[in-house]
Amino acid sequence: MDELSRRKMLMITGGALGALGMAAPDRAWSWPASGSVAGTGAGADPRWVWDEEADPLLASILDRGDVPRVNALLRTWTRNDQPLPAGLPEDLRAFMEQARRLPAWADRAKLDRVSDFIKAKGTYLILVYGLGGGMMSTAIPAEARAVYYSKGGADMKDRIAKTTKFGVDAHALNAYKPDGDAIVSSVKTRLVHAAVRHLLPKSPHWPQSGGQIPISQNDMLVTWHTLPTLVMRKLTDWRVRVSPAESAAYLHLWQVNAHMLGIRDEYVPATWEAAYAQSAQVLDPVLAPTPEGVSLADTLLDMASQATGPGQPVTRALLNSLTRYLLGDRVSDWIEIPREPVWDPLVHTGLPLWVRVREGFITWPLAPPISWTLDELIRKLMLFYLGEAKPISIEIPDANRPA
Repeated sequence: MDELSRRKMLMITGGALGALGMAAPDRAWSWPASGSVAGTGAGADPRWVWDEEADPLLASILDRGDVPRVNALLRTWTRNDQPLPAGLPEDLRAFMEQARRLPAWADRAKLDRVSDFIKAKGTYLILVYGLGGGMMSTAIPAEARAVYYSKGGADMKDRIAKTTKFGVDAHALNAYKPDGDAIVSSVKTRLVHAAVRHLLPKSPHWPQSGGQIPISQNDMLVTWHTLPTLVMRKLTDWRVRVSPAESAAYLHLWQVNAHMLGIRDEYVPATWEAAYAQSAQVLDPVLAPTPEGVSLADTLLDMASQATGPGQPVTRALLNSLTRYLLGDRVSDWIEIPREPVWDPLVHTGLPLWVRVREGFITWPLAPPISWTLDELIRKLMLFYLGEAKPISIEIPDANRPA
């Protein structure tokens, strides 16, 4: 972000006190860069850091009207080892060639090893990613508003498909291998974020209109913690068996994901302990209700219930209960998840038993009836989040949400 934009941002938000209390004294940045994969850093507060490489580039591409042409060309770029399409603007080509490179610290052995973890624990990952992290994002004011007022907020089914594509590609068994797609999806997502940073402050409906720039490095860290950090917390709470090697490999996958999405290495946690400490600073304090978040949460659960059981109100009730179990009462109340007097106690007692069944502590003949219900629901959720077997292309937006 250039210095002019930085000064403008400080002026608009009143210096230390922004619309969301972004720079309040009690939230001063204190997480040490020594806990990052870089091991060192400038110590800059990530709330005031964006993407200095991608942001001016996408602003230029948008301003000169190149987005439709670029999107058409990038639809043909689908594999990690594939050359960039001919005809791309030279400034974009130069950026993408650099952005597609894995960091020097990427460990191929760990990236290979994580596939065994994903195969073994995939059911848990779908549950926590979808109804945990996905729903928690609606209780993050900055993220909920950015989603709601950007172009994707007008078509949540399409937005979910494109968001899910990144997650699916990053967790594929060949994610970062030559025939995988994770590099492609990461770079395209980074371009999308940069475009939103340029577009959203211009929207008259953006609550922080007047120049507040979304998707800072801090915002991306907050989202990061709703994914791997939340997953590892839940697996630990549920006493799921995860070996030290699996745990390290899973963390490494998400360290690489963070780098490829444009998060600076000095902010990427090097250990789970460092991740938990950072999450306590950047995620926990920002969770709060917003009208946009309530609307998004209701939309997401309605869509999931229709996909997993059209016309079956019990499915929505079960999804409500699972969400409440994963997020807790405070966050669930903020996003107005209804309490379900029948399903809430069943999920509260049944989900831990379901985990014990899957972990082999209880045999299927002795499993509680809810175990089959959960297995079937998560199978349908997987199909929902994986889309409808249609080609999905992550594309750069050229406008905000229509009025």
